[in-house]
Amino acid sequence: MLTKRIIPCLDIKNGRTVKGVNFVDLRDAGDPVELAKIYSDEGADELVFLDISATEERRRTLVDLVRKVASTINIPFTVGGGISAVSDVEVLLQNGADKVSINSSAVKNPQLINDLAQKFGSQCIVVAIDAKQIDGEWIVHLVGGKVPTEIRLFDWAQEVEQRGAGEILFTSMDHDGTKNGFANEALAKLSELVNIPIIASGGAGNIQHFVDTFVDGKADAALAASVFHFKEIEIKTLKKELKNNNIEVRI
Repeated sequence: MLTKRIIPCLDIKNGRTVKGVNFVDLRDAGDPVELAKIYSDEGADELVFLDISATEERRRTLVDLVRKVASTINIPFTVGGGISAVSDVEVLLQNGADKVSINSSAVKNPQLINDLAQKFGSQCIVVAIDAKQIDGEWIVHLVGGKVPTEIRLFDWAQEVEQRGAGEILFTSMDHDGTKNGFANEALAKLSELVNIPIIASGGAGNIQHFVDTFVDGKADAALAASVFHFKEIEIKTLKKELKNNNIEVRI
């Protein structure tokens, strides 16, 4: 049985870690290099670094910061934000990233998924999908959740798998930062539809929420930010509780 992964997420704006609610009202959560080191030492399975304003500001990810973070941790490291070409990925992988996460650029140019998977292998291509419910339908949003599309979550998830994505990072914008639990119904449906790992994101507020997303949501990994940044949940304690609930994790 594959172990479930716990993944802290560093949302980066102006070189600092930030956290908001429903993608707005951002507040400072600390120095990304320091936080990355803490999470690596505490037993996080992976780390995700998202330069959340790179696409909106039409610039590349902060490569220097990526290099600093990579040099302080010894766990797999995924980087996203502002990636729109094969050359962007080359630079990030050369500077310490193990995987890259693409979102808006994949929707605008789906062929990019094929190109990246072909060049670097599916194992290092994560497609992030931000979606919210509109009239009962899960609709994909772009540019840090600011721009709605007409694309449906489940159709898009199946397409990105076919194009060569190795993982899907699904964030429910309705649940993001609310601490009311993950979107487990949508997650379970995603798990049924695709054969690649699904990372749950948006809504972690307590340890039970992690248990629920692994059991009810069938998620392969759970990503969270503020509950870790503000020390509301310690990774070691979380993993112990998951183990107590017969959920396989790496201790």
